[in-house]
Amino acid sequence: MKIQKYLTIGALLMGAATFTGCSDFLDADNPSAADKDGDQYFSNDPSALRAACYNYLKSVVTVIDLQDQSSDLYINPRSGDDGEFSCFTLATTNSTVQSYYTNCYKIIQNSNAMIYYAGEGTSLAYEGRYLRAQAYYYLTQMFGGVPYVDWYIQDASRDYPRVALDELYPILINDLEDLYNNSTLDDTNHQGVASKQAVAALLAKFYLAYAWDCGTTITSEANGTYTVTNNSLFDSAAAWAEKAINGVQLTMSFAQKWDFNNEGNAEEIWSVQYDRAGYPGDASEGGHSLMNDYMGYYGNCLQVGQKGTSSGGTNNTSLKSLSLWEKGDERFEATFMTTLYNSPRDAAGNAGWGTDGYLAPYNCTEAELAKKPIACIYYPEYVTVDEALADLATKSSQTVKQTNNAYGINEPFAAIVGGDVVYRWKFNTDGSLAAMETLDPMEGLLKNASAGGLIVKKWDDPNSDNVTKSNCYRDIPVHHVSEMYLVAAEAYLLANKDAQALAKINAVRNRAGLPTLNTFGDYETPYSVSGTFNPTALDLVLDERARETYAERTRFFDLRRTKQLVRYMVEFGRFVSSIADMQNGQGETKWYRPIPQDELDMNLSMTSEDQNPGY
Repeated sequence: MKIQKYLTIGALLMGAATFTGCSDFLDADNPSAADKDGDQYFSNDPSALRAACYNYLKSVVTVIDLQDQSSDLYINPRSGDDGEFSCFTLATTNSTVQSYYTNCYKIIQNSNAMIYYAGEGTSLAYEGRYLRAQAYYYLTQMFGGVPYVDWYIQDASRDYPRVALDELYPILINDLEDLYNNSTLDDTNHQGVASKQAVAALLAKFYLAYAWDCGTTITSEANGTYTVTNNSLFDSAAAWAEKAINGVQLTMSFAQKWDFNNEGNAEEIWSVQYDRAGYPGDASEGGHSLMNDYMGYYGNCLQVGQKGTSSGGTNNTSLKSLSLWEKGDERFEATFMTTLYNSPRDAAGNAGWGTDGYLAPYNCTEAELAKKPIACIYYPEYVTVDEALADLATKSSQTVKQTNNAYGINEPFAAIVGGDVVYRWKFNTDGSLAAMETLDPMEGLLKNASAGGLIVKKWDDPNSDNVTKSNCYRDIPVHHVSEMYLVAAEAYLLANKDAQALAKINAVRNRAGLPTLNTFGDYETPYSVSGTFNPTALDLVLDERARETYAERTRFFDLRRTKQLVRYMVEFGRFVSSIADMQNGQGETKWYRPIPQDELDMNLSMTSEDQNPGY
């Protein structure tokens, strides 16, 4: 039996309260429970609820439009605008917002059920408390204050009042601190299981958000200026970040950290994990789509042999992102696939996949790659024309234009990509280069269906099927050590401990191959800014976060938390020209996403007065 799928917390928890009634979202994860008494089934096997929690986490950690759009780093280049998220035209009935909100509460209800059925003081109960807090982190950063439920609901109540952040943060922090100090969780665990290190990382993020949201006062939304009123909260954020770092030094290269063969490494604190071999259903549909989500459109993936995304592109690099990396930053090559190898077409007109096309670098030796024709090669903005030409001269046997549509990319080329200008050379049939073109990045590169711009490779799964968008089985790190370095840097900076902040920044930069900064004033933004932007020390922290956590769905949280959302969107957003574009008719700024309308309608303890400003 399946009950109606409820969408709001009140209706969701009312419907999901008694598993004897067989809720639809539990049936989806525990089909064997469909005809059993819930109390008996979950008392015997409360671990089934853990699987349900992680299933809904997968639906939260992969939401790119809600968590990465409305920022300075991503655009949808082939559409008329960047969508309702980046244009701040969200309706309170938006389905993506609704699903995100609902899935977080599904995690919370299943977590509370884990605690109830496993019993306080058990390993499952400890993990349930951690997972519940993780869901509340996503809710508070996306919506602000929300209803708090820390018990397994078994009645039809629909009364769940919204709890303000200054009350909610201490509740969540106190529970996590008790979990860290008094649980039997492993000290560390790199296999996707909650640990004390993961608790410390989540505490660092909660304290940082608490400090910003309740320990600062904004003085100008448009200028991103603020006054710190509680330094001790930032001190606590830094202290917990240090605990999460746990003495781990950034010794492996950034490329090694993200190597698909190095999942579960020492820098990975906690991740949502995937297993192709262990997936019980059709493995071609059981993964996620992140491998295909951060890129432009290159054409039909079957015909071109490259990764496939929608024709509109999905979170392609913004003009700022094209100029974000400094000279020598190894993270550029580790974040983007800079050389795409062309793939021959078969008699049916389809291109290869694996040893040819996009996946060739993962499946061929260097000697084999040196013999393959290049489809596209991208150089970062800091590479000079002479440097690019010198490198291309060593690849003349590979820079050959193929004729008669024999290869997937019909117009192969090389380009230096920057936010202000692109320099491009198309290939001739003899391997020589056509005359250099100077192009506008948007019109000459990003909108071109056969040359869709930079492609993120962080999530590449060499075993994936290029046709299936949900066939990536890469684990998704939620907390990792280098990010904790940057959390500590941000907290130290706001606590007026510049030396400690700069030390953490330099540790991240040095690992990336960049020189040490002696002062915050030594940093110069590699991207262009207007005369009114006036970069600050906080901008350096945000730039390092952008480079270190690119394509990790944190950017909206980062800009909202640090009070820079308006300032950054006006400066870098393509469709925001002033703060008015981010406000409603009453002049209220949309700092958060809207509380879903269904929640306001169904929850008897919430009214339209509980809606976030701006909606």
